[in-house]
Amino acid sequence: MTNIVVLVKQVPDTYSERKLTEGDHTLDRESADAVLDEINERAVEEALKIKEAGEGEVTVLCVGPDRATDAIRKALSMGADKAIHVSDESLHGSDILATAKVIAAAIGRVEGVDLVIAGNESSDGGAGAVPALLAELLGMPQLTYAHHLTVEGTSIKVDRETADEGITHLEANLPAVVSVTEKINEPRYPSFKGIMAAKKKPVETLTVADLGLDASEVGLDNAWSKVTEAAPKPPRTAGEKVEDDGDGGVKIAEYLVGQKLI
Repeated sequence: MTNIVVLVKQVPDTYSERKLTEGDHTLDRESADAVLDEINERAVEEALKIKEAGEGEVTVLCVGPDRATDAIRKALSMGADKAIHVSDESLHGSDILATAKVIAAAIGRVEGVDLVIAGNESSDGGAGAVPALLAELLGMPQLTYAHHLTVEGTSIKVDRETADEGITHLEANLPAVVSVTEKINEPRYPSFKGIMAAKKKPVETLTVADLGLDASEVGLDNAWSKVTEAAPKPPRTAGEKVEDDGDGGVKIAEYLVGQKLI
């Protein structure tokens, strides 16, 4: 039996206009539609495939505000068995170090974890470091940027995509932390039966205190980095029209020089 924890996150829809708040320059999550991050859907799908190939249980874990329940329910409607939702106002503005500590503490409440699956990076942050930090905190091997994985008994094999489009073959003993890329699979659509069943599946809601952590360890005030100033991007202009009277090439070159492109 493989006991799998999948990290999921609710993020602003990439098709919505996203912006920072004026007060503390953190992401304004209320100004855009919120969805389950697409890379997390692929992580859930991979966990379900492992479960369906043998015996196992899939727990989805989410750190986020109350509205993140919608993302959790979607993961459950895909077929995950249960969920843990860490929701606490003190988490607002937490950096990746604090986030990894919170996730590690929450995973510690799940008995007998064999495998932790995450997306390689979230669409609202893009740091791509949480899986590695988590592996360090949990004392587990990490297999990152996987586009194919196989669980065989007490070991896991991964094909890792490298920057130069090569493939590295990795193997580790379980328990382990794996992050997946968008090439890992095509996630299933929740069925009506799955959507209805998700409403009855257990979701444990926890605070920072429940995890044995102190509010002084998380949040924007305790972050190692923060945005001090931000400005909206300028509106798109219509561009500059060049009339070619025999010197069009020169005019284009002069424009590119003025833009410091050549």
